[in-house]
Amino acid sequence: MKREDKNAIIQELTEKLNRYDHFYLTNISDLNAADTSLLRRKCFDRSINLVVVKNTLLRKALEQSEKNFDDLYDALKDSTSVMFSETANVPAKLIKEFRKTHERPLLKAAFVEESFYFGDDQVDILSQLKSREELIGDIIMLLQSPAKNVVSALQSGGGKLAGIVKTLSEKE
Repeated sequence: MKREDKNAIIQELTEKLNRYDHFYLTNISDLNAADTSLLRRKCFDRSINLVVVKNTLLRKALEQSEKNFDDLYDALKDSTSVMFSETANVPAKLIKEFRKTHERPLLKAAFVEESFYFGDDQVDILSQLKSREELIGDIIMLLQSPAKNVVSALQSGGGKLAGIVKTLSEKE
């Protein structure tokens, strides 16, 4: 591979590292061509950008990026593929689903919302993380709950008050 080609790959990886807030370093080395193609299709369907890279090129891209990824250097061993995603938990859910029928991909490390996760045992934790949209929905629901309770109390109280007034007016 020519130096220009390597520099182009490093630059492209650096741009992706700066653009995406979530990426997973995985090992898909033992998958055959058909399984790899299936994984790529599933990634595409879920808006995950799967890139197989050389560790040295990825390390240089990590060094050139705007963020500090020093902690990830130890994970750059064996075969590495990177899953870039806009949503934090989607790659972890895909990995869990895919591993029901396959042994790979194995999670080496993940960078999610400025936090590092290391090791394949973190897949369950990462798959349970809520996305930004889910968190916003939960907050809105929590904020609406007291208002709904007040409105409900006023509506039910208004019916009782009308009943009391009517009863009092009928007595006289």
